[in-house]
Formats: sequence, C-alpha cells, structure tokens
Amino acid sequence: MKYRELGDSGISVSEICLGSWLTYGLGVESDAARACLARAFDEGINFIDTANIYGRGAAETFLGEALKGRPRDSYVLATKLFFPMTDTDSGLSRAQIEKQVDASLQRLQTDYIDLYQCHRYDAETPIEETMDALSAVVRSGKARAIGFSEWSPKNIEDSLAVPGTVKFVSSQPQYSLLWRRPEAKVIPLCAANGISQIVWSPLAQGVLTGKYKPGTPPPAGSRATSDEMGGFIGRFLEPHVLEAVAKLIPLAEEAGCTLAQFALAWVLRESNVASAIVGASRPDQVSDNAKASGLTIDPALFAKAEAILAALPAFGDMPR
Repeated sequence: MKYRELGDSGISVSEICLGSWLTYGLGVESDAARACLARAFDEGINFIDTANIYGRGAAETFLGEALKGRPRDSYVLATKLFFPMTDTDSGLSRAQIEKQVDASLQRLQTDYIDLYQCHRYDAETPIEETMDALSAVVRSGKARAIGFSEWSPKNIEDSLAVPGTVKFVSSQPQYSLLWRRPEAKVIPLCAANGISQIVWSPLAQGVLTGKYKPGTPPPAGSRATSDEMGGFIGRFLEPHVLEAVAKLIPLAEEAGCTLAQFALAWVLRESNVASAIVGASRPDQVSDNAKASGLTIDPALFAKAEAILAALPAFGDMPR
C-alpha cells in the first residue's frame, strides 16, 4: 500500500480508502462488515470514510464499535455533516456544526475526528459562519482537519477568501473513468491551493469492475440487486455504457490486472488525488481493490480506455 499526503495537512492516508456509504450499518451485516474492516487493515489501508447521514448514524455507530479496540493513531477517520438527521437538523450553520460534531464523536467513540467534511454546500448559511464554526472545531481539538464534498469552484473560492479561518485540505467529488467532471475546474483549483481529492465512486458503483454484462441480469448479491444499496447505480447500467465498459477488460488484461484495479489506478494517476474511496461487502473485494495502489500501467492503455468511453452519448457532454 502506498500513501499520499492529504492536501497540506501533514496527514498521510492510504491510496485506497474504505468507505461506508450504503454498506456498513445498513446494507452489509455486521460480521461481514467487520471482516472487511479487518482485511482493510491487513492490506495497509489506514483511511476510513463515513458520514453521519449513512444509515442516520448507523455507519458511525458500527465503526465506533468495530474500531474501539484499535490504537487511535493507527487509522485516519473521516466523517461528514450536512444532510438532514432529523426534521430540524441539517445544514452547515454554527449551531449544527457544534451539535453534529459532538454527536458524531459520541457515535464513533473517539475524542477527535481526523477529517471533518461538509457533505454538500449550504446556500442558506453565510460561508463566513460555516468557516468560523469549522475552524473552532479544529482549534478545539475535535477535528484535525476539514474538507468538503461536491462544492463548486465558486464555493471553494469563497471559502478560501474568508480571513482568519482554518483552510480546507480535501475535496470529495465523484470521479472515475465514467465521471470526469472535476478535471475541468475543481482539480486545478484545489491543486493550486493545497487541497487534495478524495474521490467517491471511482468504480462507478461497481460497473467498472466488469461484473455487469450487457444484456444479462445483474449478478445475484450485487449492489444493483440490493434495495438498500442499488438506488444510485441505474445511470451506469444502460446497455451502451456496459458495452463500452466491456471493451476495457482486454486493456486491463494487457496491463496484468483486474478491471477494478485498472480503473482505480486510472484515478490514482492524477497527482491531486490522495485516495480513492471503495465500498466492499466481502474481504476479497477489499484485497482486490488494495492491489491497485502503486500499480504502474502504460499511459497508452489509459488513453485507449479514455477514447472508448469518450464516445458514450450519456457522458459525452461532460467537461474533460
């Protein structure tokens, strides 16, 4: 496992991050989730990402129980806030940040969060209030660093312009061979300001593993067949997308790796990406994904993959 610095924070994170969206505390039963977490540590993964909204606290609660026997300095723990936890609790106001960070700390059974992230931008709260409150969280020792997810370039610029506040060190966008929007503006802006990317859905909800075949029902037990985990995958299951993805398999074979490893290595070819978040319901998936770290793949193979996917009508209008 290779490690990269998270922005200019001085925090070192594994190139592969174990995520808990739709899985732990919700779609994957506890024993299997614990096995995945144990395998992650065995593979050298030190970075765990969650959010208060995942299972309305269930993912954080699971991780709090599963991690409490491990030395706190042996892993980097990231969580988020923004989405409604109750009918009256949502957003990035000072009151919500103060309330939600304490609630997350309690569920996670820890004294501090390594990376506290804004899950989305809050247009209803002045950016000055949000940045002041997040800075107070860091200065109090409740978090080591702060980040954001899916903020626009203007949102990012506005946050950087607030004087006297702690600066963001991470951005968490969707980014994969099938979703390249951050390349146009977000990645260059962040790279210029000491902010790393921690990318979610680098395997496009599992489609970039090659497990979903055109004209064939999804495999039993896959995310696409799960009521809890399959709600976001539909856009990637269109036949023309699956047909294009199938053409990537020979490229991965030529590179000597699985398609999942190829897709993760493609994301990690971008120096501004500190880590790629992967979900897993089985330990062998964790091990397969972990092997993408440090892979050396001929850039010509990546170029061929990009050319194949650039022809997709559904994604052809996306900024490159």
